[in-house]
Parts: sequence; structure tokens; C-alpha cells
Amino acid sequence: MKQTALLMCICAIRAFGQTEAQSLTVWEKAKIHVERTGGPGALAETAVYAAVLHGMNTPREWGQSAEAYGWRMASATGATGIRNVFAFALDSTLHEDPRYDTTGEGSVGRRFGHAFARIFVTRTDRGEQRIATWRIASAFGAAWLSNAWYPDRLNTFSSGVWQGGATLGLDLLGNVASEFWPSVKRKFGRKHP
Repeated sequence: MKQTALLMCICAIRAFGQTEAQSLTVWEKAKIHVERTGGPGALAETAVYAAVLHGMNTPREWGQSAEAYGWRMASATGATGIRNVFAFALDSTLHEDPRYDTTGEGSVGRRFGHAFARIFVTRTDRGEQRIATWRIASAFGAAWLSNAWYPDRLNTFSSGVWQGGATLGLDLLGNVASEFWPSVKRKFGRKHP
């Protein structure tokens, strides 16, 4: 299993080759992570996520009151903040680029494949490709650390693995949206004579 995952990452790195994106300064990386934690879009996503958890009554120990929704919102905001602190520390130290780079062209399958590969592969500040340590480690690290304020039955290693995997799944949805939204906007945003 580990060998298969490693082989997939190596193939993805080779398939996407080198890119020519302008590298970011440490301060520019910090701005990205601040925006991903407390920007309007991030807060809206967090509110929706907390509402979904509230509707599912997860964790059930918190109940279904307005106060319980507040706990879920605070928990999701805290987990997002922890993840972005980890991500910033890693991408700045390891010289990895936290941005998603769209292909903007090609078949739907190729573009979806690019969005998927970018979960595991990232650019470096020099434009090279390598395993996305910043993304993977921050997803799992934040999941395990943020479980500390959850009820004991959820503060487990396996729960952290599940939550880290779910975070990467949400990252995939974000990558897919980033990949295809410009095309959708162009197609439906045109004014016809």
C-alpha cells in the first residue's frame, strides 16, 4: 500500500514536470494562510461546515442548542487556524508553494487528475515538483491536535486519521472548484448580442 502511494506520487511529479510560477515571499505565504483562516470565504465555509456538523449532531455530547452550534463553529475555526499555522510553518520552512495552479485547458479527466494530484504534489519555490508535505502533514497534525477538545470517544488516533483524510478530501473539492470555476464563469458570464 505504501509503495503504491509513493509510486503514484512519483508518477504525478513526473507527469506535471516543472512550472514557471513566481515564487512567494514568506510574508505572501503568511497572507494566504491568514486569508484561509479568517477571510470572508473561509469564515463562510466554516459556518457551513459547523451547520452540517450541527445538523448531524456531531459530536452528540454537545447537543443541538444555539450554544452547541457556537461550540461547533469555534471548534471548526480553531481547527482551521491550527491547520494554517502548521501549513505556513511547513511551506515556509520547506520552500513549498501553497497555491493551487490551474491547468485551465485539456480534457475534464486531465483537469480533474491535476486537481487530485495537487493534493499530494506541490511546487517548490524554485518551480520544481515534490510531495506536498505542507498539505498532508498540516491536515493530519491539525486533526490530531484539534481532537484534544472533543469528547474522549473522538479524541483517538483513528479519529485523527479519519479527520485528516476528510480534510484532504475537502482540499480536493477546493482544487476541483479552483480548476473549473474560471471556465464555468467564462462560459456563463458572456453577454450575448
